[in-house]
Amino acid sequence: MSYTQAMSQPAASTHARLLAEQALSRAAGAPLLSGNHVELLIDAAAHYEAWLAAIRGARERVLLENYIIRDDDVGREFRAALVECAQRGVFVAVVYDWLGCKGQSRDRFWAPLRAAGGQVRAFNPPQFGQPFGWVSRDHRKLLVVDGTHGFLSGVCISEKWLGDASRNVAPWRDTGVALHGPAVAELELAFVESWGSIGTPLPPLPAMASQEEAGTVALRVIATQPATAGMYRLDQLIAAMARKTLWLTDAYFIGVAPYVQALAAASRDGVDVRLLVPGSSDIPAVAGMSRSGYRPLLKAGIRVFEWNGSMLHAKTAVADGLWARVGSSNLNIASWLSNREIDVAVEDTGFANQLAAQYERDLENATEIVLAPGRWRRHADHVQSNTPPPQRARHVGGSSGRAAAGALRIANTVGAALTDRRVLGDTATMPLVIGTVALAALAVVAILWPAVIGWPIAVLASWFALNFGARAWRLRQRFRQQVNELDDPA
Repeated sequence: MSYTQAMSQPAASTHARLLAEQALSRAAGAPLLSGNHVELLIDAAAHYEAWLAAIRGARERVLLENYIIRDDDVGREFRAALVECAQRGVFVAVVYDWLGCKGQSRDRFWAPLRAAGGQVRAFNPPQFGQPFGWVSRDHRKLLVVDGTHGFLSGVCISEKWLGDASRNVAPWRDTGVALHGPAVAELELAFVESWGSIGTPLPPLPAMASQEEAGTVALRVIATQPATAGMYRLDQLIAAMARKTLWLTDAYFIGVAPYVQALAAASRDGVDVRLLVPGSSDIPAVAGMSRSGYRPLLKAGIRVFEWNGSMLHAKTAVADGLWARVGSSNLNIASWLSNREIDVAVEDTGFANQLAAQYERDLENATEIVLAPGRWRRHADHVQSNTPPPQRARHVGGSSGRAAAGALRIANTVGAALTDRRVLGDTATMPLVIGTVALAALAVVAILWPAVIGWPIAVLASWFALNFGARAWRLRQRFRQQVNELDDPA
């Protein structure tokens, strides 16, 4: 049973089901494809094993698109597999993100593959005449082999994802899928579009067995591009349609007001909304911004959990045990509006229950964030019963109040260790303190050594002036060419 069928079941209306399916298709910009087989892949070791097996067994073509491909043991193993494919006549094409691989691998890393006949392109390196072009990144993690084996994920090609047993660093927690069936053709189309956006398009690829049904799963392949916001619209719609549960996992959650309001509205309607995020992030600044948005979520009755492992990098959602999403998109503006991303939205009870079971296992290694000791349970009861929330305790001043606050902090620390819950602390002060210190330091430098500030500003101004001028000249030339073509139709 698909998600749209289940959503309309109480009304027993074919029209309602069609409307729900139409809404999801239009929001995602992707049709519902039936006849697929989907396999859930958990963590990088399982991904790398499946990816390398598919590459080494390739007969016709290998299309690889990934945000980070690092020059380390893992990256070199993948490069060797791709070189071997190219040497035996398999067509190999690779797209990597220029900024994502900056400091991870250099262009010469790909020299052996190019020498073997493979083709490699970097997405969106700095270009003269496009001063803000660098903002858009290719954040996809996509692999298609022979038009029959498709993979998408949050996993990059780097040994960082495997952890470091010698230093007691656990593997990163990440999620992806392996696909067979008609959906694989959509993955190929997504790669072909990315490749063509960089340079000469690929010639038409021969149709393989991907058009044949391989299972019973219905899904949508959502290949977003900058400014399309297909994944954002779908995330909003699922938040509005969820009836019982909406469980989210995200690596770099930064709550924007419309989406937070959608989650809060679902929670107020009695939906069990949960958000699992990293407890320790590889990008601390993003973790700080994420934590600063916990309070409105918690006040709305949404349960927030922080992962206790090395890094939680998965991007998943599961709703009502019927609908599930897995891919590369994070719940933030960059993924929704700026980057190239690729996700799969699965409407299948079996797969959704499998992902929900994994979510519950993940919560066993997570700490719940609460507003106050025991408050999360009272607040959940208040949401269900529509009774007013309990009154806050009156502030107690003086030394006894400070002593009580100290005791409370100690109790919170001990309680977190014993109950896997931690009271939400002050998430707003630290960013302001950091901002204050940074601006004060900048002011001191500007007063004492104005050239230190002036020269970088002059360089940036010159750079943007040259780029804007080049952009204006190119647009002018294009306009003149169009006018000439209209004047001379022959």
